[in-house]
Amino acid sequence: MKIVDLRKSNWESDPDLNRIKNRGQGLEGKYAQSVLEIIENVRKYGDTAVFGYAKKFDRVDLTPENVKVSEIEIEETFKKVEPEAVEAIKLAVERVKRFHEHQKENSYFVTEDGMVLGQKVTPLDSAGIYVPGGKASYPSSVIMNAVPAKVAGVKKVIMVTPAIGSLKVNPYSLVAAKLSGVDEIYRVGGAHGVAAIAFGTASIPKVDKIVGPGNIYVALAKKFLFGQVDIDMVAGPSEILIIADETANPEWVAVDLLSQAEHDELAGSFLVTHDEKTAFETVEKVNELLKKLKRKEIAKKSIENFGTVFLTENVKHSCEVANVIAPEHLEVATKEPFALLDNIKNAGAIFLGHYTCESLGDYLLGPNHVLPTGGSAKFFSPLGVYDFIKRSSILYVSKEGFEKVSSFTALLADIEGLEAHGLAARIRDEKKIKVAQKADN
Repeated sequence: MKIVDLRKSNWESDPDLNRIKNRGQGLEGKYAQSVLEIIENVRKYGDTAVFGYAKKFDRVDLTPENVKVSEIEIEETFKKVEPEAVEAIKLAVERVKRFHEHQKENSYFVTEDGMVLGQKVTPLDSAGIYVPGGKASYPSSVIMNAVPAKVAGVKKVIMVTPAIGSLKVNPYSLVAAKLSGVDEIYRVGGAHGVAAIAFGTASIPKVDKIVGPGNIYVALAKKFLFGQVDIDMVAGPSEILIIADETANPEWVAVDLLSQAEHDELAGSFLVTHDEKTAFETVEKVNELLKKLKRKEIAKKSIENFGTVFLTENVKHSCEVANVIAPEHLEVATKEPFALLDNIKNAGAIFLGHYTCESLGDYLLGPNHVLPTGGSAKFFSPLGVYDFIKRSSILYVSKEGFEKVSSFTALLADIEGLEAHGLAARIRDEKKIKVAQKADN
C-alpha cells in the first residue's frame, strides 16, 4: 500500500488524495456506445433482442416459456440448499426487515386558515432488482434490495439475474428471493436484462424502478435508462476507508481493508491515521494476509491500484480527509468512536468501534448495504424504504382561506408576467375583478 503524508498546510491539493477523491469520474469510457446499442435494440425488438444477447453473452438459450423461473424450481431449490444456509438467510431477512420497518413514512395533513395541506405517501406499483449471477452467489444483494421494497408496500417485485451456461439460477439467490418476498424471477442479466424490465417485453414485465448492483454494463444501462424508469444510483467499485488511532489492531484493520480489495481490481481500500506505528504495521499485515487469500490476485491488483494510507495530524484531521473522500464504507477504529460522529459528514455507512467490521453490515446487522460509491456519499443515501415510495402534495383551500392568499398570488403572478395565473386568482373574487377593471380604465 502506498503511504501518503498529508501533514502539511496544503494537504487538500495533494495529487494522491485528489486521485482518490475523483475516482468516480470517467465511468462511461469505451463501454457507453455498446450499452446504448443494446438498449435501443431491446426497445425495438423486445424478446428477440433480449434472448439474442443472452445467447451471445451468457450462452443460454432463452424462450418465452423458460425465461421465468417457475415456483416448482424454487421449491426444489429449498430441498437442495443446506438447512444452515437457509437459516442464515432467514435471519438476515428478519434483521433487515426489522431495521427497515423504522423507515416507513406516513401521510399527513395540516389545517390552517381555512386550508388543508398535506402529503400522501404511496408505494410504487412495481420494482425490479438486479442481482449478479452466473458463478457468483449474492443472496445478500437479493435481501438488501427486495426487503425494503416489500416493507414499503411495493405490489410487485421483479428479480432479474443471469444464468450463465445453463438455465440454472444460483440456488442461494433463489432461496433469498423467496424468503424476501420477490414475486417473479427472470433468468436474464446484463444491460439487456436491465433494458428488458425498463421497457417491458412480451415475456418480461416493465417496472417503475430498477435497483441493484452489477458490472459496468449494468451500471451504464441504469444510468442511460433513468427517466424511462427510476433507479437507485449508478454504483461503482466497492470501497472502504478506516479511520484508526493507536488503539486499533493492525491485523484487524488489514483484513477489513482486504475485505473490499477482494471484490474487484478497482475496489478502493484506504487507511487514514495520525499514528505512524499503526500505519506501518497495517501495511505489513496487508502484505502478509494478502498471500493467504484465495482471491489474492484480485486483491493484490486492487491494493496496487488504489490501496493508500494517509498520514494525518490528528484524529480530527482524519475525519476531514474522510469527508473529502466520502467513502461507501467508513470504519472508525478509535478509542472513542462515538465522539467523532459529529465530525463525519460524508459516508454511505459508518461502522463504529473495533468489533464493528464492515462484513457484519454486508450480511446481518440490518442497515442496507446498497451504498453510494465514488464520492457520491456527499449527496446520496443508502437504499431504503424511502426509495420505493412517492410523495404527492395535497392542497385544499376554502373560500375563507382563498381570501387570505389570493391577492398575494395575483401580485406574484403579475411580477412574473403570467397573466392567466393572476386571472385564475382574481376571477374567483368578483370584487377583485371589478377593482382590476376599474384600474385598467
